[in-house]
Amino acid sequence: MKFFKELPKQVQIILLTNIVIITGFALLVIERVNTEFMLYMAVILFFLALITFTYKKIAYPPYLLWCLTIWSTLHMAGGLLIARGDVWYNLMLINIIPSVQVLKYDQAVHLFGFFTATLLLYVILKPHLKTDHIGIAVGVVIVAAGSGAGAWNEIVEFIAQASFEDANVGGYLNTSLDTIFNLVGGIAALIFLKIRESFSQKN
Repeated sequence: MKFFKELPKQVQIILLTNIVIITGFALLVIERVNTEFMLYMAVILFFLALITFTYKKIAYPPYLLWCLTIWSTLHMAGGLLIARGDVWYNLMLINIIPSVQVLKYDQAVHLFGFFTATLLLYVILKPHLKTDHIGIAVGVVIVAAGSGAGAWNEIVEFIAQASFEDANVGGYLNTSLDTIFNLVGGIAALIFLKIRESFSQKN
């Protein structure tokens, strides 16, 4: 309780929001005995605890914490909520490229998720960089770090696919598209950071 009270007010609100959302989805997981999503919930809880207990050292900006909250919510909703007779992750949002099923809810979440993951990794790496300027070298490192995080995500999905018969992960095409959207998310994060840098220099 003392640790919680020492957090900034906005961070307390974000943490409580996460607890309420995760609790709601956890009840769905238990009701449906969804063993695949028990694994995902454990991963989300691990990272929530990690970010909470490292906040004093890293001081994650509120916009990033809200992005992480939205990402985890979209992920849990994607696998647990039903629309048109299927989970959200299988929904087609805009049928841009029918031959490879783009753009699906899953791909949109990957793009936003690894936009967020790339921002997170930049915030962690920033104190160790010699300059605040995001040049070509730093930009490549940031995007590569985000793509690396995406690769770990695909490993978790592979474990789910190998472990649970009813896993909703998809095959090789899905993995390839996920990897592409992870990269696009990382590039979008780099563009976002460059815009913020340019804006801060003008002010």
